[in-house]
Amino acid sequence: MTGFILGIDGGGTSCRAALADGRGRLLGRGKSGASNILTDPDTALKHIGEAAEHAFADAGIEPDLASTSAILGLAGNNVGDVVGYVTARLPFKRSEIVSDGVIALQGAIGDEDGAIGIVGTGTVYIIRQNGLFKSIAGWGFQVSDLGSGARLGQLALQETLLAFDRIRPMTPLCEAILSGFDNNPELIVDFARLAKPGEFGRYTPKVFEFADRGDETALRILRTGAAGIDEALDAVEAVTGGQGMLCLLGGLATLYPPHLAERHRTRLSAPRADALTGAVQLAVKAYGHAEVRA
Repeated sequence: MTGFILGIDGGGTSCRAALADGRGRLLGRGKSGASNILTDPDTALKHIGEAAEHAFADAGIEPDLASTSAILGLAGNNVGDVVGYVTARLPFKRSEIVSDGVIALQGAIGDEDGAIGIVGTGTVYIIRQNGLFKSIAGWGFQVSDLGSGARLGQLALQETLLAFDRIRPMTPLCEAILSGFDNNPELIVDFARLAKPGEFGRYTPKVFEFADRGDETALRILRTGAAGIDEALDAVEAVTGGQGMLCLLGGLATLYPPHLAERHRTRLSAPRADALTGAVQLAVKAYGHAEVRA
């Protein structure tokens, strides 16, 4: 097969593209804006095209998207109508949209069986066994995502109100959060009523910061969050039988391990590569003729 190959990693914050030849030799990288196809499919399409063109430019090659094949790992890919809408409008010769979790798994563990937990604003766990995929959790902030950044931030606000009402102790974490709302608990309520997961997640760094100082409230929040992660990892291990790599990815991946149960801490491995590399690997498998080389 001839032509170039693209791996694309698109999420709610940015879209990254990596250009490779048919043997998987990386040639250039590009980046553009948010590309969650469920939130805004038309903007996502625009940014996908821009990131791809930037990757060609980085390689010093005139963009030729119409002759290029692509694997796209995109946030919001779990709604069929949206996937169909976007797929029909992609500028590539051949393309396939997969879960952003699938490309993250491929990058982290390569072709082997194993599992990842993506722990960021939300949480989801993805397992691959004998070429088959299984997801655990990841149903969204309102009904799932235990231990996620959004949940930790929400708990921080909840604990601050409990402390204000003298139900629980007023600790430095609660004081810091309350101060950010002009010491007015009604402003916390107004914020929480309409806040999205990412907005709750803004308070998560404070939880880890104050936990490092021994703050009672912060440590209680992290125990709750870590318990949720431990339970999910137990479910993952029940499926895998403890076989294969187990990696944590996402914004909280390096912060959580000291708070997790030892049975999981000792199982965790560093990911081999990132999601964008995983997308290129899958693109080479689908459209190329050799393994990707970093």
